[in-house]
Amino acid sequence: MSGFPKGFLWGGATAANQFEGAWDVDGKGMSVFDISTGGTKDTPRRWTPVLEEGTVYPNHDGIDFYHHYKEDIALFAEMGFTTFRMSIAWPRIYPTGLESEPNEAGLAFYDKVFDELNKYGIEPLVTIYHFETPLELLKRGGWLNREMIDHYEKFAKTVLDRYKDKVKYWLTINEINMFMTPFGGAMAAGIFEEAHPDHGTGGVLFTPEMRYQCEHNLLVASAKAVAYCHEKYPELKIGSMVAYHPIYPLSGDPADQLAALEAMEMGSYLPSDVHVRGKYPSFAKAYFKNHNIDIKMQPGDEEILLKGKVDFYSFSYYSTRAVTTHEGEDNRNPYLKANDWGWQIDPVGLRIALRTLTDRYEIPLFVVENGLGALDTVEEDGSIHDPYRIDYMRQHIIEMKKAIEEGVDLMGYTMWGPIDLVSAGTGEMRKRYGFIYVDKHDDGTGTMARSRKDSFFWYQKVCKSNGEDLD
Repeated sequence: MSGFPKGFLWGGATAANQFEGAWDVDGKGMSVFDISTGGTKDTPRRWTPVLEEGTVYPNHDGIDFYHHYKEDIALFAEMGFTTFRMSIAWPRIYPTGLESEPNEAGLAFYDKVFDELNKYGIEPLVTIYHFETPLELLKRGGWLNREMIDHYEKFAKTVLDRYKDKVKYWLTINEINMFMTPFGGAMAAGIFEEAHPDHGTGGVLFTPEMRYQCEHNLLVASAKAVAYCHEKYPELKIGSMVAYHPIYPLSGDPADQLAALEAMEMGSYLPSDVHVRGKYPSFAKAYFKNHNIDIKMQPGDEEILLKGKVDFYSFSYYSTRAVTTHEGEDNRNPYLKANDWGWQIDPVGLRIALRTLTDRYEIPLFVVENGLGALDTVEEDGSIHDPYRIDYMRQHIIEMKKAIEEGVDLMGYTMWGPIDLVSAGTGEMRKRYGFIYVDKHDDGTGTMARSRKDSFFWYQKVCKSNGEDLD
């Protein structure tokens, strides 16, 4: 095979909490992100259970896709998208997560979005849950609470039933391995000190045992959604989604090689092995035993995981990092450059990832996040020149093409994010990813006007040539 196959899906990826806005419109309840302030790469965002007067909560407005969806989808169609990845805001469907009946106004909004995408021939790729934990469920313990499985299952069944004729491709849970990280404590797992004073934040007090317990509950929830989809709607395709950041040994020291292997096993392969193979891998069981981690499983959990094997593996890829066992050594990879936020740029790493995952899982792959957060400048004439973004994307697409020629079964590519949106990690607007500029700023000001960057016209050529025109 030479080049991208016919039917390859080209598009972009977003998340409801980062771009949808309309945080309290049409019956939507509050999510964990609605109590999150803005921040910077040097100043962490805060989570305030009580909204503070005068404080900017950037996710409240996002970029107001809720009221601009027709304009935005038209721009995606102009670029030549054949797919668009988005998520469904859980509290827009179940405002607190506890309701027995869904919010019809919320369901109707996504009907309109899917109908608009269909008008242009754009295939939706829908993430059921992209960290939009209903605030009420967070107060009840977040993903540490086993009850979350039932609440998620109800939500997943509702949206699968509603949109089965409009959405073919589904993802269960975004970057499910982020729930095992200290960073994921508040943002992903819905665990932070103010809501959980006995457990603490996504820091020291958010213990490894708590993280892996959250992960187990999520894996069971995901498997239930997959099994339901397969039973009721076998014509649909449902996949996993993992944050995949390859880790290299910094040196030729075997100890560094072992450290890199163990970091990949527990950081990336644990959840995806469960997703694809339907059971916990032996290295995870050994790790739990050796670190005195007791994961509370209920009878039947193993059977649920076995029934919940996914149809395809999707992942985010932004950068790689290196590890070393040598104290005092700088673990930055000396062969790679970094962006303004310190993420090391490694296009070849994506090719390595694709080949590694193909050999490990032997199912179709989908790159559903890949992009460059950067500082963009609007010129006096309104133009936005972003050659750095074009170069980043070009190099990664070249490596994807090589991987396909080397035997990788790759379904598609949805870069993050095709339109500027609120950064998940920092809450900033100035960290921009999009091909489309949005006039919104960190202080909350701006007109929300959309404008095309140079990269818009470049990606248009990529999409319409099926990845052949990269100039």
